[in-house]
Amino acid sequence: MLIPLVNIIWFSLALCFIVAFCIYTFSFKLPHKLDQVFQDLIRYGKTKENIKRPSWQLSFDVSKSYFFHFYAVSVLWNGLLLLFSFRSVVTGEAFPDWLIDSLWCLTGRPRAAWKELQLSVLLLQVLLWFHSLRRLLECLFVSVFSHGVIHIVQYAFGLAYYVLLGLTVLCVNACLTEEGAKSVPFSHQLTWYHVSGVFLFIWASLLQHRSLSLLAKLRTDHSGKVKSLAHKMPCGDWFEWVSCPHYLAELLIYTAMSVCCGCSSLTWWMVVLYVLYNQALAAQLCHDYYRSKFETYPCHRKAFIPYIL
Repeated sequence: MLIPLVNIIWFSLALCFIVAFCIYTFSFKLPHKLDQVFQDLIRYGKTKENIKRPSWQLSFDVSKSYFFHFYAVSVLWNGLLLLFSFRSVVTGEAFPDWLIDSLWCLTGRPRAAWKELQLSVLLLQVLLWFHSLRRLLECLFVSVFSHGVIHIVQYAFGLAYYVLLGLTVLCVNACLTEEGAKSVPFSHQLTWYHVSGVFLFIWASLLQHRSLSLLAKLRTDHSGKVKSLAHKMPCGDWFEWVSCPHYLAELLIYTAMSVCCGCSSLTWWMVVLYVLYNQALAAQLCHDYYRSKFETYPCHRKAFIPYIL
């Protein structure tokens, strides 16, 4: 049986970040010009401050505050897909042809694979939408962005990421349908792993919100007014254990969604693998930045997984 295209895409993305993480972590030497491009592509925000970049590279900079665009796109796009799914479950109406064609290209599965949606898939869509909405509101009303920048390639990738992610959630349905889950009525599909996954999702979301709120408070006074855009050493809560607990929370959120699938979807585990190395690279860059900037930075802190990484 052929490997679905969606699995190949996510594994390829994960492999790219595994390679990038290894090159950075083990300081593999690249040709000078290639290294300049590599560093420019993997860094963003404060981690770009200490690297020298030629003027031509600066023309590709986009404000880091544009992060909210990613979540705005996700709320709209994944909200639309969620609407199609609710309509399919409630009224039995089929997905639009353009959506079925897209899912067929990604999985190679026939139209019948989406004739009956599984509870796990609908739950994943709901969780993804709420995650995107929360992150959008945090970007707009909680986070205090400095004058940091991201590369325009990172910006374009971020926009496409949530579009692909929403389609990937629906691709999971083809896998679950093949396993025979469709023989169980929708109303009887609720199991312990759905409940466990939701609880883990809620806990990880709260961890991420607390972490982002603590980062924001480093730049605001007691009234919430911005007093500084300088980067300060974060402390408190999970920051006592890792430099980037918000990245750890992101990984746990995606892991929770895999639990909601009964941990049986290879496609979603490819997504989790991608998130692991994507967040690992970003966390290691931040961790190294903190250690170089603050002489008193706690030596026991790891980048984003306590005691491990």
